[in-house]
Amino acid sequence: MFYYLAQLRDFFFVFNVFKYITFRAAMAAVTTFILCMIFAPILTKFFRELKIRENAKRDDCPHLASFHNTKEGIPTMGGIFIVGSIVISVLLWADLSNHYILLTLFTCVYLAVLGAIDDYLKLTKKKGFRGLRPRMKFIWQVLLGCFVGSYIFFSPEVSTKVDIPFLKNVAWDIGWFYVPFVALIVIGTTNAVNLTDGMDGLAIGCVLIVSATLAILSYVTGHANFSEYLFIPFIPGAGELAVFCAAMMGASLGFLWFNSHPATIFMGDTGSLALGGSIGIIAVFIKKEILLVLLGGVFVMEALSVILQVASFKTTGKRIFKISPLHHHFQLSGWPESKIIIRFWILGVIFALLTLMTLKVR
Repeated sequence: MFYYLAQLRDFFFVFNVFKYITFRAAMAAVTTFILCMIFAPILTKFFRELKIRENAKRDDCPHLASFHNTKEGIPTMGGIFIVGSIVISVLLWADLSNHYILLTLFTCVYLAVLGAIDDYLKLTKKKGFRGLRPRMKFIWQVLLGCFVGSYIFFSPEVSTKVDIPFLKNVAWDIGWFYVPFVALIVIGTTNAVNLTDGMDGLAIGCVLIVSATLAILSYVTGHANFSEYLFIPFIPGAGELAVFCAAMMGASLGFLWFNSHPATIFMGDTGSLALGGSIGIIAVFIKKEILLVLLGGVFVMEALSVILQVASFKTTGKRIFKISPLHHHFQLSGWPESKIIIRFWILGVIFALLTLMTLKVR
């Protein structure tokens, strides 16, 4: 909304500032942070009164019970105010005629609704009920990925080429296969963030780091001079995604204020699915699909630990880790929760720096 005030710059020069992505991105981050700080205490109290509380017990691993006793009964579905603050901020500060913004907003809200349904079923059904069946969540995620992938495939403005890191002006056009490729990215990022969301502040801290990096990547990708200098694909309009990334940054900081150890509220699937999917779709739009594997290294580690654990147990009957995802393995190994969280954040920063480094190593 405020973006359109730039059209009044001929009448009053101060309005010219609203055309700059950097200004609007900064304001989007501040806006989401303030909104979270205002509404988080209100919703936390509201959720507590309605008994919208976390069932933290893991029936598949009694050994974790001693660690999770303190988390039992903490309000959940905090993703509602995370996504809500992002939507409000983006509507205020982004260019709403930009199709990248609209599709990313759609993705965020779509997955938030899917996650909210999952959370609601977990909270209202009988004890031990795990929400939506994995197959149902998978189907809805595939539908979303195919929808966005089809839009890209049929849109002349967007390429189906996949940029290859470390190589100058080298991209692989995968044609129609780009549709299932996008679906795979949506499924992967959505569930990887969801799996990482198992300790106070762990997932949201990593989302903060990834969002900040994607904001930089979006800005340089949508800037003709920077993209030419860095030998990366120039995508007109993609710079506007920096506003969305900044909104996620502000929301992450605001939520982390209340979710840091010991947490007073959890995001639930409402937040983790929405944030994970948004990260994946943004990476698709700015042609950093492959680079996302490095940038989201912590999420990849967590997802791989589950995949390897399941594959090993089904084929050999033995487990590689004490339990998966990976953060719980270290927890059962005697690491304090706060140490695991901070060390994973450190790894997230390292992965982000390596990602930005690849812009010059070509």
